[in-house]
Amino acid sequence: MSAELWLVRHGETEWSAVGRHTSITDLPLTAAGEAEAVTLRPVLAKVEFTQVLTSPRRRASHTAELAGFGEAGVDEDLVEWAYGEYEGITTPDIRLTDPGWSVWTHPTPGGETAQQVAERLDRVVARTRMIEGRTLVFAHGHSLRALAARWLGLDVVVGRHLGLDTSTVSVLGDDRGTPVIQRWNVSEMVSGAH
Repeated sequence: MSAELWLVRHGETEWSAVGRHTSITDLPLTAAGEAEAVTLRPVLAKVEFTQVLTSPRRRASHTAELAGFGEAGVDEDLVEWAYGEYEGITTPDIRLTDPGWSVWTHPTPGGETAQQVAERLDRVVARTRMIEGRTLVFAHGHSLRALAARWLGLDVVVGRHLGLDTSTVSVLGDDRGTPVIQRWNVSEMVSGAH
């Protein structure tokens, strides 16, 4: 078996429910977010993982715990894209003063650049590819979308085309040596392995 990278976006938080950009603010899951995370347990329990990692943010690590992976290793490279001065603000509100703004295509004052995000997520890809088997990661919307783009060997900006809901599972793999998306943004999987 070649390397596979399984991605789980954390459960709902108060800010994710209303579209507020959340990177360094360490919010807990809502009751709905906890319930979502618990639904991941029976799906992920059917799959054997070589390693399990989580962002250090409690919304990701608590999702991992509720999904049955309380012993997940913490990986700082999995944190969310740092939004700088746009932390806690919605895209429509940002666009009132910065028309057309998108984290994918515009600078974020005081935050990370796409290049900085790519560099740290490339480390996750490299570590995953060094291990035979499946790696499971619990992280965040923008960082996971960017991670998928980097897995495919594409610019981070491609992640803007990969919508990702809370408490969903996505699977990245290889098809005869070509990086592929095997499943994306799945809330209910029929079986854990393909």
